[in-house]
Order: sequence, then structure tokens, then C-alpha cells
Amino acid sequence: MGKPIIRRAFKTVMLVVNAIIILFYLLACLSAYLNPSNWWIISLIGLTFPYLVITLFLLAIFWLIAKPKLAWVSLIVLLVGWKQFSVYFATKSTPLFSMSKSNHSIRIVNWNVQSFNGLTSSKSAKKLIRTDIENSINTYQPDVVCLQEFNTSGNNSDASDNIALFSKNYPYHFFSEDYQRVKGKYKSGCIIFSKIPIIATGKIKFPVAESLIYADILKDSDTIRIYTTHLQSFKFKKEDYDGIDNLGNTNDEAIIASKNIVKKMKLAFTRRSKQVELVKESINQSPYPNILCGDFNDVPYSYTYFMLKENRKDAFLEKQFGIGKTFIGLAYSLRIDYILPDNHFNVQQFDLIDENLSDHLMLVSDIELISTNK
Repeated sequence: MGKPIIRRAFKTVMLVVNAIIILFYLLACLSAYLNPSNWWIISLIGLTFPYLVITLFLLAIFWLIAKPKLAWVSLIVLLVGWKQFSVYFATKSTPLFSMSKSNHSIRIVNWNVQSFNGLTSSKSAKKLIRTDIENSINTYQPDVVCLQEFNTSGNNSDASDNIALFSKNYPYHFFSEDYQRVKGKYKSGCIIFSKIPIIATGKIKFPVAESLIYADILKDSDTIRIYTTHLQSFKFKKEDYDGIDNLGNTNDEAIIASKNIVKKMKLAFTRRSKQVELVKESINQSPYPNILCGDFNDVPYSYTYFMLKENRKDAFLEKQFGIGKTFIGLAYSLRIDYILPDNHFNVQQFDLIDENLSDHLMLVSDIELISTNK
């Protein structure tokens, strides 16, 4: 008598858990379409999308054993998020990246270089980071290099003039100079370096801090616009990461840490949504075929990504297989850096390069212009 009651109670609990997971999964799916300025909590839930997928799948297996008809509920609900899953998991299997490239293509590197701080605590090793990053990029001989969190002293010192460091191989550049200190001697932001002549540049400043920049390059007889940007991050510090590790605790410190984390995330979601509007407006008005590169600080199943990708190609999805990860830390699946050419281009090659020199991986891609009709 006791066992059937326990069994029924357990199934009831599992039904309630299943219903809650389904609710959160559907909200996570909505996060790709709802503006975080008004729906930031939904965007917060959206970050759990991969974990909700796994949980729903495991629940489907459980019901397949316990009550097969109920397994279909979880499986059907999973299909609701097929668009999010299609940009989260790449399904192309292509050959290894080749150092040789077509004369008709443009090789682009996109990399958040973390202000050349590296991942080491050794002061002597840190001094080599800037040249190590330059050498890593030069290994691939790109035509265009888009860097975020780039900085330079501008005081003509070989040890800190990072523009001069790169200009040896890339004679053309455009620098956003979003942050300036020490009377303009220290500058940081996004930068575009190019071996191909730059014939025009532009900057669209965001309401707070950074900007979107572009450079029009003349490839043979075609003008191509290259965009790069660094969208608002959560700006987590060490104490925030420690707080994330202790979210399961119920002491006062954990509660305060949780509130600070949520506050920072809300601010980032709101600011980023406004930045997305400015980026979207600019790229839609581009008179030339264009490629959007950058650190979006947001995942593929987010409002940010869906708004900016729209009908564009995602170089990662075009040429890779699996989940992908461009940011080192927090979760196993944080792909937040992108190369997104519009439909005037074909992606010939793509790879993610982990050089252990930044908290982001380097993205490299060969992209060929196939049409100039706007």
C-alpha cells in the first residue's frame, strides 16, 4: 500500500517539476524576441537555455520509462526552441583551416585582446603579451584585423605604442579612442587594421562608453565596409565571480553578492539593447556589402544576436561543428564573439584559435565577395 502512494507522489512531484521547466524553457525561447529594455528578466532566464534543453531532454527520457505518453510533451516543447538551437549548435563538418587562401577572398581576424593583460600573473611574461598577440595574428597573415579592448600609450615608446607595433604589417587603421586618460596619452577601444587601403571611416558613438566603428576598404575594384564593436558587458569583477560560485549559499554575503550580480546584469541588458538599435540602424544603411565583427557580450540565443544576425551569415555556423566557445570562464558554451558577413559574401573558412593570451579566443575567417548588388 505504501509503495503505490510513494510512487504516485513521486510522479506528481516530477509532473510539477516538468511543468516548471517547460515554463522557464518557453520564457527562455521568448528572450530572443523581447527587448531587454522592457523584459530584462526574460533575458536573464534566456541565459539558462542550454541547461533547460538538457533538463527537458532528461525529463523526456524519464517519462519514456515511467509514462511514455508524457515523454512526447517534453519532446514537442523542445521543438519550440529549434531556431535558438540552430544558432547554438553548428552542424557543418569542414576540413582543418588552411593557411593558404584564395586571392579573391579577405582573411579577417576578430579578437578581444583584453587590453594586452594576458592570463598570466607573471610580470615578466606580461611584458611579452603584446608581441605574442601580434605574432599570433601574423601567423595567419590576415588582410583585416578587428580588435576589441585594444589600448595604446601614444607616447612613441616601443614598449607601449601598440598602434606602431601592428602598423609594421598593417599600414592602414582606424581607432575608436573611446577611452582616454593621462591627457590623451593613453587610449583604448576598438580598432581596425588593414593591409588593404582604407578609403573612408566612421564612428557611431553609443550613449555610454564605447562605439561602433567602420572602415571602407578597397578590394580590387570593390568597396567593402568592415564594422567592429564591443557591446556592453556585465563588468563582473573577481568578487562577482566568487559570488556566482557561492550562489547556493544562504548567508548574508551570498545574498548581497546575488543582488549586485543581478543589478549589473540588468544594467548591461538595458544598455546593450540600446546599442543594438544603433548598430542595426547603421548596418542597414550601409551602401556597400559589409561584414560585422565584434564582441557582442551576448550568446547566440539572445535578443542581441537575433537582432544583429537577422539575414546575415554566421561564419562559425557556416564552417564548424559543435557548440563553440569564445570566452574563457563562467560556462562551457559562451560564444559571444562573432564574424557576421551579409549575404553578398561566402564564408570559405573559419576557425577558433586558443592562444592562451586573452580571456577570449581569436576568430579567423576567409570570406569571399560574390555580389555587389545592394
